[in-house]
Amino acid sequence: MVIANIISYILVIVGALNWGLYGIFNFNLVSWIFQGPRSVGSIIVYVVITLAAVWLIISPIISGFGLRLRMKKDKMEEVV
Repeated sequence: MVIANIISYILVIVGALNWGLYGIFNFNLVSWIFQGPRSVGSIIVYVVITLAAVWLIISPIISGFGLRLRMKKDKMEEVV
């Protein structure tokens, strides 16, 4: 679950940066990369970022109202 949270944070930050670029400079980075706002690549990126945001919303509920970005020490010692 920790890895899913970190990946979700990175994706949501990328989405927020794209919205910032669009709001400030009227430049949509995702559309520019995939040659259009409704291309298959753009739609996939938008859906993946949306799923990451939904994950960050429901993850604390699933784990008991806490969002983990690190493993507990008990689990880290078991791995080592």
